[in-house]
Amino acid sequence: MTGRDVTGADLRAWAPGVPGIAEVFHARFTDHAYPVHAHETWTLLVVDEGAVRYDLDRHEHGALPASVTLLPPHVAHDGRSARPGGFRKRVVYLDGTALTPALLGRSVDRPAFDDPVLRRRVDQLHRVLGRPGEELAAQSRLAFITERLAAHLGERHEQRRHDPGLAHRLRDLLDARVTDGLGLDEAGRLLHAHPTHLVRAFRAEFGLPPHRYLTGRRVDLARRLVLEGMPPATVATAAGFHDQAHLTRHFRRVIGTTPGRFVGRPG
Repeated sequence: MTGRDVTGADLRAWAPGVPGIAEVFHARFTDHAYPVHAHETWTLLVVDEGAVRYDLDRHEHGALPASVTLLPPHVAHDGRSARPGGFRKRVVYLDGTALTPALLGRSVDRPAFDDPVLRRRVDQLHRVLGRPGEELAAQSRLAFITERLAAHLGERHEQRRHDPGLAHRLRDLLDARVTDGLGLDEAGRLLHAHPTHLVRAFRAEFGLPPHRYLTGRRVDLARRLVLEGMPPATVATAAGFHDQAHLTRHFRRVIGTTPGRFVGRPG
């Protein structure tokens, strides 16, 4: 959903259908100030322009473009521009499954992280969330973000060694679900492994993350269907893509041309 309100804010909000994410919110505010309020979700915030000043649990903090801010659920906070001209922000609201409640108190004491890797991963997550049909990619990126956030807040994760067997079992699952797709959380339940461990094991064994492997399998299926004479619009859903635009974007990236121009090309 995109819109503009009377304060001159440009807004976009949507529910991406990704486990762990309740809502995505992009906004540019010129003169809006948030009153004191609280969310039932975790608020994962990055500021792209300007700066935000806010009080969290009656202590003043700031959100700058280089940092990542995590506001805990059920804790009162407000928000306002720290500079003339307003600010532009992107927010992912995480539900209770994304982070453990044990981290809540620590996040009140330390809501901001100056971590370039984390900042880059949050940016990448937003870019993926803006494209339909990229749920597995979003889940993979979110898993590494929440793991890094938990580490910042003192929660330790066991570092496991490379597990080729696990990687091959995940590949078998992906091969069996090329069209229907497979969520990272579901794969974790089926294989009794943490999502980040799944992604690490798969990348170490095959040289690419699971979502890129699945996309490649779907492109392979799509090219066969195109060669059989199926119209591209029909190919998109038959090969597991969200729509024809989703198919075309990945087909062009992998093959170098669109599905419509693929048939009859030499070689």
